[in-house]
Amino acid sequence: MDESLKTLFAEHCGVMTTAELKGAGYYYKKIKRLMEEGEIEQVRRGYYRYLGEDAFSDIPTLTALFPDGVLCMESALDYYGYTDRTPSSWNLAVDSKSTRTRFYIDYPKVKPHFIRSDRYHVGIADGEIDGKPVKVYDRERTICDLLLHRNKVDGEVFNTAIQRYINDPEKMKARLMKYAKLLHVEKKVREVLGIWL
Repeated sequence: MDESLKTLFAEHCGVMTTAELKGAGYYYKKIKRLMEEGEIEQVRRGYYRYLGEDAFSDIPTLTALFPDGVLCMESALDYYGYTDRTPSSWNLAVDSKSTRTRFYIDYPKVKPHFIRSDRYHVGIADGEIDGKPVKVYDRERTICDLLLHRNKVDGEVFNTAIQRYINDPEKMKARLMKYAKLLHVEKKVREVLGIWL
C-alpha cells in the first residue's frame, strides 16, 4: 500500500480531482494503475476517492461533489437522532434549477431532492459529521419536510421522528410555525403537533 498516496488523499479529505493528482505527480498511467490495483476509484468524471483499508468518510466526497447539497429528510432525521434507521442513501436537498445528471454516480449513494428556489434556503444550518462540516436542514425545517412528504415516509419512521422532536429540548416552536407558514404546512403542524406545542 502506498502510504504517501494515503497521506496525499488525507490532505484532501479523501477526495481528489484529476488536476490535483497531476499536480502531485500522478499522471494518467499512474492513476489508471492505482484504479486497477484498487487503491482509488473514480466517483465522477475528474474526481477520485481513496479506497485503502481505512478509507475516509463519505462526507468529504459528498461536500466535494455537491457543495450546494443540504442533508434533508431521512439523513437529517438520522443526524438529529430522530430515527433508528440508517438511511440507505444520502438525502440531499438542492435547488430545483440544479443539473440532474451530476447525481448519476455510483458512490456515494445519493438521493437528490430538487427544491424550489424560494424554499431551498429555508432552515439551512451548519452541522458536523465525522469531524467534517456539512450543511443540514435544522430541526424545524426537517419536521416541516416530514409533514409535507408524510405519504412517502414509513409510518413508524414518521411517528418516531415526531415523538423525538416533541421531546427535544432544543426544539423551537416559534421557528416551526414560521417555517410551517412559508412551506404551507401550518394545518398539518397544528393537526399532528398542536396538542404538544
